[in-house]
Amino acid sequence: MSRQNISSGSKWEPILGYSRAVRVGPYIHMSGTTSPGATAAEQTRGAIEIIKAALEKGGASLGDVVRTRIYVTDISQWEAIGRVHGEYFGAIGPAMAMVEVSKLIDPSLLIEIEADAYLGG
Repeated sequence: MSRQNISSGSKWEPILGYSRAVRVGPYIHMSGTTSPGATAAEQTRGAIEIIKAALEKGGASLGDVVRTRIYVTDISQWEAIGRVHGEYFGAIGPAMAMVEVSKLIDPSLLIEIEADAYLGG
């Protein structure tokens, strides 16, 4: 199977040695994705938009997402985060996990999202 590394153009990708997403055959695996924002909801929306753009580069859409994982630094924000996730994925219904972590790579980040997509029809 062929491999397609999908870049978002982040300065960190070459430094840390990763791709925003990797497509192998009908599968796309998304790296942990963050976005700036004043609230957890804003960061969630921004991260999902980045995920959406990377999926499109790989020939997919949010409708192809089969699993998301959301890492949060304050689980009390679960509902605000979940509502934004639901705006994008409510009709799609991927498997989902949301877990609290002690911190993310940058103290201003409140959420990080991973996603997996399957284009196998």
